[in-house]
Amino acid sequence: MIGRLAGIASRGLFTFDPETAHGLSIKALKSGLIPPCRLAEDPRLVQTVAGIRFPNPIGLAAGYDKNAEVPDAMLRLGFGFTEVGTLTPKPQAGNDKPRIFRLIEDRGVINRLGFNNEGHEAALQRLAARGKAPGILGVNIGANKDASDRIADYVAGIARFYAHATYFTVNISSPNTPGLRDLQARESLKALLDAVLAARAEEALRHGRSVPVFLKIAPDLTEEGLDDIAAEAGSHPLDGLIVSNTTLARDGLKNQVESKETGGLSGAPLFKRSTAVLAKMRQRVGVDLPLIGVGGVGSAADALEKIRAGADLVQLYSCMVYEGPGLASAIVKGLSGLLDREKVSSIRQLRDSRVDQWAATKL
Repeated sequence: MIGRLAGIASRGLFTFDPETAHGLSIKALKSGLIPPCRLAEDPRLVQTVAGIRFPNPIGLAAGYDKNAEVPDAMLRLGFGFTEVGTLTPKPQAGNDKPRIFRLIEDRGVINRLGFNNEGHEAALQRLAARGKAPGILGVNIGANKDASDRIADYVAGIARFYAHATYFTVNISSPNTPGLRDLQARESLKALLDAVLAARAEEALRHGRSVPVFLKIAPDLTEEGLDDIAAEAGSHPLDGLIVSNTTLARDGLKNQVESKETGGLSGAPLFKRSTAVLAKMRQRVGVDLPLIGVGGVGSAADALEKIRAGADLVQLYSCMVYEGPGLASAIVKGLSGLLDREKVSSIRQLRDSRVDQWAATKL
């Protein structure tokens, strides 16, 4: 019944423009109109990654809860973890509207939002008000568009949210802030990681705990770019990589109108490319570095394929536009069914089982 009601509500949101629909969904979660989904924990899905115990491997990617308004409501929908942001030190409006476009035939979304958010202070107040609420909360940090020192913006994010984050994501992969992806170049990435991880070490001494830091990368990197990121990840005490953000590619789309809009493409059309990049990165970094797979996950089969391609954990967002807020719980239940079929005692046993096949994909 919950799934059917959620599906009806999602279709109703399609009568609004995408950004209005997004805002209405946040309001519905705040008001309790979207009922929680109670899931019994399946021990086969429990994962310990970067020292954190995840009750299941399905997380909400950054971009939905930009201002840390509904992290607990999202956790109650069946997500094993949630990620807020991207948060920048100063509030910023982002790019001009319209800036979100549905590609319904492709089950995709194009956005050129540009890190629109209310800034550190507003999010900090909300997270502080959570107190000691349970659940795994990632904080995705970025830089203001007009920042004179973008690395300093990331360092500020570490310091500001250290007391409230279960983990951090350093987002240098959005295509909608001019020049941001330049931080993926090796020399720039080294300087960024040096500064961010030094800030983490300083805060760890102050707080008595080390908060894991993940780096979120783009799916549009060349093979050489992947080599550089893998090398820097290996030479720094980084806790993992998130693969990947949205793509600038437009290959094979049915929609020939909205697909011409600029911005990052996500949803189902991103699945193949992001999964190939995930596998290529797993080959480069070896078996120990945690990887989170993101891009086009709309079913339990999709989530399991990410894991087979090298992911320890999986995140989703855009496919909820089409599948509704019950997607996370449906995937978690579906994964349990798939593990029954595979006759394995832990989903970890299936990780990397299709890395070579996916890594052979040409970008």
